[in-house]
Amino acid sequence: MLSALEKLVRLESPTDDLDACRSVIQLASDIAQEVLGSPAQIRDVNGRPVFWWGVDKPDVVILAHLDTVWPKGSFQPVWNIKEGTASGPGIFDMKAGFIQALFAMKGIDGSVALVATSDEETGSTTSKDFIKEISSKAKAVLVLEATLNGKVKTGRKGTAMYQVKIHGKASHAGLDPHKGINATVEMGHAILAISGLENIDLGTTVVPTMLRSGNTTNTVPDLAILDIDVRSFSLLELNRVDAAIRDLKAVNPLTRYEITGGFNRPPLETTSTMALYERAEKVAKALGMPPLGHASVGGASDGNFAAAAGAQVLDGLGAIGDGAHAAHEWVDITTLQSRSAFLHALIKDILDD
Repeated sequence: MLSALEKLVRLESPTDDLDACRSVIQLASDIAQEVLGSPAQIRDVNGRPVFWWGVDKPDVVILAHLDTVWPKGSFQPVWNIKEGTASGPGIFDMKAGFIQALFAMKGIDGSVALVATSDEETGSTTSKDFIKEISSKAKAVLVLEATLNGKVKTGRKGTAMYQVKIHGKASHAGLDPHKGINATVEMGHAILAISGLENIDLGTTVVPTMLRSGNTTNTVPDLAILDIDVRSFSLLELNRVDAAIRDLKAVNPLTRYEITGGFNRPPLETTSTMALYERAEKVAKALGMPPLGHASVGGASDGNFAAAAGAQVLDGLGAIGDGAHAAHEWVDITTLQSRSAFLHALIKDILDD
């Protein structure tokens, strides 16, 4: 398992490097040949490669991704082992989870497929409809995103992304400032209104992120652009924030608002996860493992799409470690085999139902 994981991690695969993503999917297929005795199918989904090993129209979908957030050469060293841990770009999120799933497929006979996409880190733009389609026909979707300190994930926030453009009018900041319409000043009002939409009690966050405004230091800005990240465990909350952003009113009526964007991923709610979680705890107990535990988290995954398609989902079945998207990203390599064996038993339990 460690040798296979090292191969995957050393082949860096940032989402926006399509050639690298094709290479990592091909490598994963080659590893499948070694581990499972036959290569994966490499499917084209809207111009991007997808790893598929197993039957068509599976009852159980094992869902992963092999793209990472790390540009080539940005994570150094690219592979390192120290005191029972391994580090490298994308090892925790989520190449170790894929390897655990691949080895868990050994000896599985039934209606199951291991599927790995290559655009999850940028919102699964090309693969989300494909994920919904295969999930809608499945009894269970098991997502190999990383654990939360060993816990599986039974809830994830839904996400929405917006961009607000405010159009004003340029003029000379020294000679004729009052002949201009200051888009930066108007954006200040908008930012305060937008950030006030959060609801801490319900876990709804509304975060103004990237801001760009103006052209030169001596010109009244005629354009300001703001990106907004919205997350919530509740679809009702996402709808509330969506309506409020689209209904923003200008303080200066001479400015013009242009609002684009919307929902990216719906929430993964516990109504879609708890039945599989309870089954997973029974399987873990039968194996003599301590209780898994579960948690709801702020980050989204392709499990959100699977749940939206009506599937029963259990997420966070992947690696134990820490540092997703961070410079200290690592996994506990002493748990790779035991977590893979647990997944194998869970798959068989679902298939035997």
